[in-house]
Amino acid sequence: MPQFPPDLSRRLAAIRPWAGRQGARMSAWTARARAHRGTAEARQGYRRTALWAGGIVGALALAIGLFLLLFDWNLLRGPIGAFASARTGREVILAGDLEAKPWSLRPQATVNALSIGDPDWAGEGRTIEIERITIQMELLPLFRGRTILRRLELTRPVVRLRRDAEGRATWDFSRPGGSDEPLDLPVIRRFIIDEGQLEMVDERRGLRFSGGVEAREDRGGDAGFTLSGDGELNGEVFRLRVSGGPLINVNPDEPYPFDADIRAGPTHVTAKGALPEPFDLGRFGLDLTAEGPDLARIYALTGLALPNTPPYRLSGRLIREGKIYRLDGLGGALGDSDLSGSLRVDVSGDRPFLSADLRSRRLDLDDLATVFGGAPSVSPGETASEEQKQMARQLRARRRLFPDATLDLQRIRSMDAELTYRAGAIDAPNLPLTGARVRLTLKDGFLHAEEVVFSLPQGALAGRISLDARPDVPITDLDMRLTRARLEQLLPAGDGGVAPLSGDLLGRVKLRGAGASVHRAFANAEGEALLVAPQGEIRKAFAELIGINVTRGLGLLLTDDQSRTPIRCAVAHFKGSKGVLRADHIVFDTGPVLGRGQGEIDLGRERIDFRLDGEAKEARLVRLMAPVTVRGPMLDPQVGVEASGAIAQGGLAIALGVVAAPLAALLPFIDPGLAEDAACGALIAEARRAGAPAN
Repeated sequence: MPQFPPDLSRRLAAIRPWAGRQGARMSAWTARARAHRGTAEARQGYRRTALWAGGIVGALALAIGLFLLLFDWNLLRGPIGAFASARTGREVILAGDLEAKPWSLRPQATVNALSIGDPDWAGEGRTIEIERITIQMELLPLFRGRTILRRLELTRPVVRLRRDAEGRATWDFSRPGGSDEPLDLPVIRRFIIDEGQLEMVDERRGLRFSGGVEAREDRGGDAGFTLSGDGELNGEVFRLRVSGGPLINVNPDEPYPFDADIRAGPTHVTAKGALPEPFDLGRFGLDLTAEGPDLARIYALTGLALPNTPPYRLSGRLIREGKIYRLDGLGGALGDSDLSGSLRVDVSGDRPFLSADLRSRRLDLDDLATVFGGAPSVSPGETASEEQKQMARQLRARRRLFPDATLDLQRIRSMDAELTYRAGAIDAPNLPLTGARVRLTLKDGFLHAEEVVFSLPQGALAGRISLDARPDVPITDLDMRLTRARLEQLLPAGDGGVAPLSGDLLGRVKLRGAGASVHRAFANAEGEALLVAPQGEIRKAFAELIGINVTRGLGLLLTDDQSRTPIRCAVAHFKGSKGVLRADHIVFDTGPVLGRGQGEIDLGRERIDFRLDGEAKEARLVRLMAPVTVRGPMLDPQVGVEASGAIAQGGLAIALGVVAAPLAALLPFIDPGLAEDAACGALIAEARRAGAPAN
């Protein structure tokens, strides 16, 4: 190693750190230069790759665009028709040209000569035929999950709808296990229907309809949607008119207004309402008014099996929410009765389910007769249809009480229901009814009125009634009880303003009959009935006439004697078989006379035949023993005396033995305590003292 002078060595040692630092800096700069040169080369490579990729994508896009512009869309008619046929289960044919403009934010497609066939059961007809259909949609809203049709135009569409007697419908496109939700169309900004036709045949409801459908732009002030047509419903003229606002520039957030006017014979329905969201037919609200001769007639329009009624005029607010329909604020009149309340119908099940809460401030009892197939009164001022007036005249001419209108079992089986009804007051000539309430259910063809109550000034007539419409011949059951009613309130007062009878009256009727009308059910009735007056008073003249004590009874009547005598116990018991109620025991025990009777009520022929014998409790100087009779039609019986000859007096002890023995067994049918009642119990005790087997 060379040797340097000491001075030079010191200088070299001083600059060595500086030289090292400079060398390091040069090394770092060289490294950065090399890295920069590598990055620039990479960037240049990336640019070359991007240019190649862009060219390929552009060429591909251009190829796709040229393909879409030059492609013959008619080649897709077969695959599209096959796909639609598989989804709907119908034959779908695209017979005309298929045009498309897909290269746009508002793509458009046009189909010419589109047809959709009927289901297999309906034959080879066509449910829908459209000469031309154009659809244009908004592309961007699809990315937000919303479908908006900018334009939907139908040229000469023809829709043929049919439902057979079994309930199969050509408009039912639901697949097994699929959904049958209400139709909810997407938002349509511009909807045009040009020269549309709608034809409908409904064999189940007896409807035939043919009408025109238009949805126009502004053409001479005739803008908007219209559905107008005529036809036949159950042999009567049917007319439908529906109109709505223009279907141009429809705002999906604003309600769409519409009006409807429906006439089916004498039935007239008007509606004015709106769809909260246009084209969502599963939700709407409208103000509804309906009037006609009988609510049962609207079954063909609604599918609801409502009872027969007198002429009506009703209004309310009808709201649909999916498969739930509500009629709120119901008000109006049925015949001469007012009606208010609310209704709800659920159509989500196999059968419609109706629930109703109804009430009347005042019920005209004549109007109630129509519910059972009868007719209201034809008196002046009474409200009734011409058919009901004719029925009332026929019943009166034939002296018939029970109507014979045949019950439509299919209608009863077609729906379920729960109903409550209350009447605050009742107009009922010759009957002191003060109010009523009913609660009933209908399920699977079984109608059960579990609570039927008619209030009286004192007491009530209450019980249950059921109708089993499941068998071919319906069966009616009724069990009604009369509790603590008053005789003087049920019987008309005499010339002096005083009723001939007074006291408590109890009763029970339990019958079961098969028949498709009220008359036929009663004509086949089996069961029993019992009436009891456990105590009271009777005008002495009438009591004497029970045994036809000529001198005393007629004398009291001629002198207008109002003196009264106690009713100790009165009982009438009937056994029913094949529509005939036979009275096996009639007892009328008063102060001066013990009356015994027999007879029958023929519910089929609607006639009564009673015979009442009297046994005096004290000796009479002049006395003719002859039975009192009540005979004739139920609506017009005649009271008389059987004058075929005098009968011998049998003796009070024998009479007591005959009539009192069964009382202890009969009275518990109404009330177990009646056999021990102070009055009837005394009659039984007296029979025991006379040696009668009254156990």
